[in-house]
Amino acid sequence: DILKFLKKMDFDFIIAETSGIGQGNMAITEVSDLSMYVMTSDFGAQSQLEKIDMIDFADFIAVNKADRRGAQDALRDVSKQYKRSRKIFDDSKKVPVFLTQASQFNDGGVNQLFFAIADLLAERKVLPPVETEFRRKVLAAEEHIIIPAERQNYLAEIVATNRKYKIRVKELAAKASKLGALRTLADDLKLEPKYIDQLSFEYKKDFEAQEIKALENWDELQKTYAQEELVFKVRDTEIRQKLVSHTLSGTKIRKVVLPKFRDWGDRFQFLKMENIPGEFPFTAGVFQLKRADEDPKRMFAGEGTPERTNRRFHYLCKGEKAHRLSTAFDSVTLYGQDPDPRPDIFGKVGESGVSICTLDDMKKLYSGFDLVNINTSVSMTINGPAPMILAFYFNTAIDQQVAKREAELGRTLSKAEWDETSKKTIQQVRGTVQADILKEDQGQNTCIFSINFALKMMGDIQEFFTKSNIKNFYSVSISGYHIAEAGANPISQLAFTLSN
Repeated sequence: DILKFLKKMDFDFIIAETSGIGQGNMAITEVSDLSMYVMTSDFGAQSQLEKIDMIDFADFIAVNKADRRGAQDALRDVSKQYKRSRKIFDDSKKVPVFLTQASQFNDGGVNQLFFAIADLLAERKVLPPVETEFRRKVLAAEEHIIIPAERQNYLAEIVATNRKYKIRVKELAAKASKLGALRTLADDLKLEPKYIDQLSFEYKKDFEAQEIKALENWDELQKTYAQEELVFKVRDTEIRQKLVSHTLSGTKIRKVVLPKFRDWGDRFQFLKMENIPGEFPFTAGVFQLKRADEDPKRMFAGEGTPERTNRRFHYLCKGEKAHRLSTAFDSVTLYGQDPDPRPDIFGKVGESGVSICTLDDMKKLYSGFDLVNINTSVSMTINGPAPMILAFYFNTAIDQQVAKREAELGRTLSKAEWDETSKKTIQQVRGTVQADILKEDQGQNTCIFSINFALKMMGDIQEFFTKSNIKNFYSVSISGYHIAEAGANPISQLAFTLSN
């Protein structure tokens, strides 16, 4: 009755979607000109296909979720059943059964299905034929699979590796306890050296050389961090940093304190599960100590015009040695739009963030800041148009350094000099661009490209960073708190963030 009513309206097509119809009911085919059956590869044994009536009546069949294991086998079996029910005995004859992945942008299977439907409609004089060039262009488009089928269990592999590692640590910790006890009691036990060596070899054989060395050097490690300062090297430069700070009341606070373990097993567990800063497994950080000349605080700003936000940045940085700028962009910029008199855009320009749509805007935003200074760092909270904003930023820094060098030389730089300045500049700039498109899709929605394309751009940017030897700027910051703001509890927030 509903279809009869809709047919009286001025529609070219009516697409009726039924709920899951199970293995039997094919009544929809009696009221439709064409029918399509959408299924997955989870139909069980091959014999189950004979019970699915829709395979006998459907004009098109889509076997969806092509990324699942066994999807290719399902395509073969469904195609066979389609031929069998229609008594088609020519193996070379193509049948309208398509393997699709609806969750994937520009999926090849979905495109083929679309053209098959369009061809049949053209055959029935309902639509004009599809242009050959357009068809060729679409079907030739490259597909970008986020996670290949053979790597879909990679998170499980990581978990399995971690569990295996922890089991090994626990087992070796028990042997380390015995080894330490043997060394402590060797003289008291008055055993033959030969017997002690034999036992020692038995306990040590499962350890790696550096693990035994770390255990033997434990006392030295404690002495190192019991000193007033730590001497270490960064890129062949010797750095000295104080290991002790004082509270207002004069109490000494050590920056790194090792546990007072005597047992070798406890020491081994500490070294393998926690360890000191800058050492594997890096639970205390990847650097030995944090920068002494820079507080880990961001000067966060973003409102109105670039000039207004620039004034705010200079106000926040007044008297500060380190300029750690953090930039908020307005929603117009976040969606990759230019400011416009249109009502849905005009009221949002410069609201809750700065409006940036040109290279000149970016230059005004960071005017007066030396972007290659080691104490300058710029963080940009932007995702969809992150590659474009990043390009604005890099070009701002390059133009700044080119102007500086030209002023020093009193002339225009040659092409070779410009290239050299450009290369050196992007290797020196420090900062982060968020560019986390997955959490946007899950929690915030400032997506302007398909997920696959956005991820491909992220990969391309990282490839450019690697080739250009850019080590001080982060091309992505995986974010979790926006997922929490969208309603996730702490466990879900952590799970999604780690998955991303």
